[in-house]
Amino acid sequence: MSDERRLPGAMRERARSEFPGIGRVHRGHLEGRGVSIALVASRFNEALVEKLVEGAAAELATLGASPQQVDLTWVPGAFELPFAAQRLARTGRYDAILALGVVIRGETPHFDYVCAEAARGLAQVARNENLPVLFGLVTANDAAQAHARCGGKSNKGTETARAAIEFLSAMREVR
Repeated sequence: MSDERRLPGAMRERARSEFPGIGRVHRGHLEGRGVSIALVASRFNEALVEKLVEGAAAELATLGASPQQVDLTWVPGAFELPFAAQRLARTGRYDAILALGVVIRGETPHFDYVCAEAARGLAQVARNENLPVLFGLVTANDAAQAHARCGGKSNKGTETARAAIEFLSAMREVR
């Protein structure tokens, strides 16, 4: 399959056209051969997170990533994702890290603190370690929303894996 056919519809149309006044366009493609990926997943809401992990692993395989180049690390909860992502980044073994988890709003502000710190921490790891760290954390107001995003209507794990491969490719084009 050509790179152009792997792009979403709107991107495919733009890939065919030229942008007047622009010399280079770095778009990336969906070819995962040769990439090394770390998945870090939260055990809290584990049944849902397992669906995210399955979706990510399946998408990475579909895009050509070797299972031997995809590692999975489990942590207790979403709050621990940034620390684990940083530890994995510092090994130097990975091209990208996918952080996967599910946080469902409860009756207290705990949800807000966990989600905000996970997002902030993962972004900080990406910047500090100069490594793509993708945010595959489902933040849902209720269980129905979480189920819909973990394999019901969509799968955030699949989406995150696809984004990782495209992002890695685009960043390699920039070099």
